[in-house]
Amino acid sequence: MTGLTRRTMLQLSAAAGVAGLFAGRARADAPEGLKLGKAERFSWDWLQRHARELAGRAYQAPPRPDPEIVQRIDYDAHGKLDYRMDYALFPDSAYPISFQHVGMYFPKTVRMHKLTGGGTAREVLYDPGYFDAGPGHVASELPAEPSAFAGFWVHQPRSKGPLSKVEPWATFLGASYFRGIGEEGQVGMSARGIALDPGGAGPEEFPDFRAFWFEPAATQDQPVTVYALLDGPSVAGAYKFLLHRNAGVVMDIEAHVHLRKQVTRLGLAPLTSMYWFSETRKAPMADWRPEVHDSDGLYMWTGAGERIWRPLNNPDRVAISSFQDRNPRGFGLMQRDRAFHNYLDGVRYHRRPSTWVEPLEDWGPGAVQLVEIPTDDEIHDNINAIWVPDGDHPAGSAYHLSYRLHWRNDCPYPSGLARCVATRLGRGGQAGRANPEDTRKFVVEFKGGPLTGLPKGTLPEPVLTASRGRFSNQRTEAVPNGVPGHWRTMFDLTIDGADPIDLRCYLRTGDQVLSETWLYQYHLLAEEA
Repeated sequence: MTGLTRRTMLQLSAAAGVAGLFAGRARADAPEGLKLGKAERFSWDWLQRHARELAGRAYQAPPRPDPEIVQRIDYDAHGKLDYRMDYALFPDSAYPISFQHVGMYFPKTVRMHKLTGGGTAREVLYDPGYFDAGPGHVASELPAEPSAFAGFWVHQPRSKGPLSKVEPWATFLGASYFRGIGEEGQVGMSARGIALDPGGAGPEEFPDFRAFWFEPAATQDQPVTVYALLDGPSVAGAYKFLLHRNAGVVMDIEAHVHLRKQVTRLGLAPLTSMYWFSETRKAPMADWRPEVHDSDGLYMWTGAGERIWRPLNNPDRVAISSFQDRNPRGFGLMQRDRAFHNYLDGVRYHRRPSTWVEPLEDWGPGAVQLVEIPTDDEIHDNINAIWVPDGDHPAGSAYHLSYRLHWRNDCPYPSGLARCVATRLGRGGQAGRANPEDTRKFVVEFKGGPLTGLPKGTLPEPVLTASRGRFSNQRTEAVPNGVPGHWRTMFDLTIDGADPIDLRCYLRTGDQVLSETWLYQYHLLAEEA
């Protein structure tokens, strides 16, 4: 987690359909356009060389406009800074771009550049006149130098409405964070350029995207191209983004990363989300809502072809789970539960996107790591999913990565197997008898796929394993709701010791696998010990 809360990030880079930070207000006075710096040579090859050379030099922090003033641009003040869309970058292109202002939660300067063709770029020079702030706004006290740009939005085309009202579908704001909207037209979880030791014993490092270069999309069927320079105390990198707008958003990403310093755990293609509680587990009187989460599980498609569903936890201490693999086919933090009545919240958790990472090349050996950090509120991003390549990561190491991010409702490559749709916990034992204090009951629900067409009288067989403990009272039955293909397996687990227990289950008939593999890490919480 960072000092920047998830709620602030979501509010300041609000979902499409919500009043935007830079919704723009038309002005009677016609602007002369963005101010641009002198032409400079630019190419993707140059940016890669520049990042490599930068990693060989001592780190220098990015400029910060007057910290005393910026610290006073809190959430409310930041919300009054409306970007004037008549100053949009590429206003006549398929997808215009607007810029976002520094503030308390985004205090560092990020340089913006317009690619003008012929291998040249011109920096977009900050001018306070790009923003409508209202009389007496604290931001008006900032000087023109250094730049007060902190991030950017990519907007829908003019065909969706007046340029002052078109909504954003991709946003880059804060450190190396970025988001896309899903099929439901809403943002939720985040991706990052890189993650350095999330959830580790020491403080996590958050490198910044220091500069961006933009190429417009000529048509709505073509991508917006964004180049980015990443820089931090331990790393420098060159990134290329191809941003596609379709039913949701697809981002093709190429990254070249160079380490200045040794990194303990190098997190590539990182995803960040929020999970507080769900039907699986909820502290008594924690909240009035049935569930609160942006994502409810980690989904993995391994290099060997296995489909794995790992429900998320909110443990009482940091938990890091490592899933060894070679050349994974994909992984993602998913929001599977899309029934409003399971949330009852006006912030529309049931519409939050899932984000799937698809490697576009062989990644070799490594691990998908899941980092779960305790939280007692929904304001924190407490979940990380990252790819960690095998081996040590000393200073001077270089990494190349090519992958695709899908922001949509579900995994873009369904397996055809039955899916895990719920994980429920309770006290173990049998009705009418005393419940043993050391026994927990697990109910795992699977639905769809081959379960739908099972011959009458066929009972799926659960294949169960646990890292320790003893199973009892095991049975499998159709969920009595009249829905074809909806089954649940139930079992008790007698627990010995207080360390986490790793559980694994899938359904089969004979040699036929019927379901994806359910993995779960059970934590004996402090109040249960």
